[in-house]
Amino acid sequence: MSRDFSRRRLLATGAGVALGGAAAVSASTASAATSGSQAGTADALRSGLGVREETRSLDELYRAAVAEGGKFVLYQGGDVDGQAAGVRAGFADRFPDIDLTVVVDYSKYHDVRVDNQLATGTLVPDVVQLQTLQDFTRWKRQGRLLPYKPAGFSKVHKGFKDPDGAWTALMVIGFSFLYDIQAAGTHAPRTPQDLVDPRWKGAIASSYPHDDDAVLYLFSLYQRTYGWDWVAKFAAQQPQFARGSHTPGLAVNGKQKVIGVGGSGSPVSTSTVTKWVVPEGHPFMAWGQRAAILKQAANPTAAKLYLNWMLSEERQKASFNGWSVRTDVTPSPGLKPVWENPDAHVDGFPRFMEDRAAIERLKQTFALYFGEVKGDPSPGWLGLHPGR
Repeated sequence: MSRDFSRRRLLATGAGVALGGAAAVSASTASAATSGSQAGTADALRSGLGVREETRSLDELYRAAVAEGGKFVLYQGGDVDGQAAGVRAGFADRFPDIDLTVVVDYSKYHDVRVDNQLATGTLVPDVVQLQTLQDFTRWKRQGRLLPYKPAGFSKVHKGFKDPDGAWTALMVIGFSFLYDIQAAGTHAPRTPQDLVDPRWKGAIASSYPHDDDAVLYLFSLYQRTYGWDWVAKFAAQQPQFARGSHTPGLAVNGKQKVIGVGGSGSPVSTSTVTKWVVPEGHPFMAWGQRAAILKQAANPTAAKLYLNWMLSEERQKASFNGWSVRTDVTPSPGLKPVWENPDAHVDGFPRFMEDRAAIERLKQTFALYFGEVKGDPSPGWLGLHPGR
């Protein structure tokens, strides 16, 4: 109502009009309140605040996924296609009527590949499972992820999940160094400091720290702990660098080198050939490999089935390295939960991955010590739409 209306004119309009106006204001207020409530509910649902943990069984989800179309595409971060063999075999054995496609590539290529697919309306994967942790927080902000909490979500360690269900870590991966037990003998390296012992000159294989952010974080921990002098001494060892975090293990198992640095392994391995080292009181690194369902996924039910299967107690107890992302799954004998080991720097890696400017500076600095990255990517060049 206009502010120019006088009190006399207002009174002259009569009680009926006043009551009608009051009713209109009341209705308008109520409508605004309802609209605001709906908007708030929509925002809550988009953010995952209203998402409840899955209650359907794997068999129920399986039947629903078959009815959906029976297809599922996973983009998995890794070094070579064979690293998906266990997932392919296990999933096919448990859910034979689902056509599973797994595409393995470096996470730093998968993430921009997904960005480009989203930008061009050509999305291929239903689930992304990557090492590039910063992408999941970014995609959540952009509204790209489907909020979802698989069964067991409440038991996942708080550092390994988004509270709104945007993403969930499905496995623990650790990076350290390993050695040939027989070739190293009584002088086997016990800590990263031992890697710069002159006796190991020419005997070390390493993945490039400036090609893989997890390896970069491992080397940054070494540098922070032992100084740039350690980095210079390591460079003087003339290590054999290669692309792919699997290459140090290949070189050691193939008897080409005695020591491999910057690769994953298992502290509970019973191998009599090689030993992967978890040094006490010295740094290594571990993280939760995050996975998320893309909001535009063509097969969301099959995607949910996959997350539930991977997070199930059965799969978590079968972890190759003895660690689980779940707090209710007891680690293998001799291990404590990885988040209780300060040497693993579990909380540090996600923070590290968010600071992209610092990472770029560190990559270029290590290039000064170790030379530029050389060689084709170990998974090959997969192009824009692998798995389509």
